[in-house]
Amino acid sequence: MSESEAPEEEEAAEAEPEAVADAKLFGRWEIADVEYADPSTQRYVTVTPVAHTMGRHAGKQFAKSDISVVERLVNRLMIGEENTGKKQQSMRVVRDAFELVHERTGENPIQVLVRAIEYSAPREETVRLKYGGISVPKAVDVAPQRRVDQALKFIAEGTKNASFKSPTSAAEALASQLIGAADGDVSTYSVNQKEEKERVAAAAR
Repeated sequence: MSESEAPEEEEAAEAEPEAVADAKLFGRWEIADVEYADPSTQRYVTVTPVAHTMGRHAGKQFAKSDISVVERLVNRLMIGEENTGKKQQSMRVVRDAFELVHERTGENPIQVLVRAIEYSAPREETVRLKYGGISVPKAVDVAPQRRVDQALKFIAEGTKNASFKSPTSAAEALASQLIGAADGDVSTYSVNQKEEKERVAAAAR
């Protein structure tokens, strides 16, 4: 290797982290300025410019927390026999929904998604304990990772319920879910489900 080639390689290595830092989700949305209001879920709400990791973390336990929360939302939208395996279609739905969110709120849609997850994540739920053959509900705290899982599940379910056999498109339904949840609107499906879980848990304390 010549001496002239070495500095060029060093410059390329230094430029690579900068290029990653400047990368945008879907080539449009900044990820650097996303803020977190809930410190308990911040570790599990990962934001990266990569929306499709090709199943890189599929075989590792709990590695889902290293995947972008946007890709996890895309994967959640695929659950159900009608949408199984349709990842490109689900990504288009999320991309279009982000455009709608930006048009309506003027905010970065990734920030809206993070806030929607924080408002939709239940803090308490119930488990069933058996005492001598009698099943008794007991309130328990929800682990932070499960809180994020539940929030994504509620958002995906709300999207499906609003768009299935309906003139409302999936992107429109998802945008409405994200905006409503980010505002803490109880009439939004995901926030309503979270409130219901916490209400049942409060009665089982």
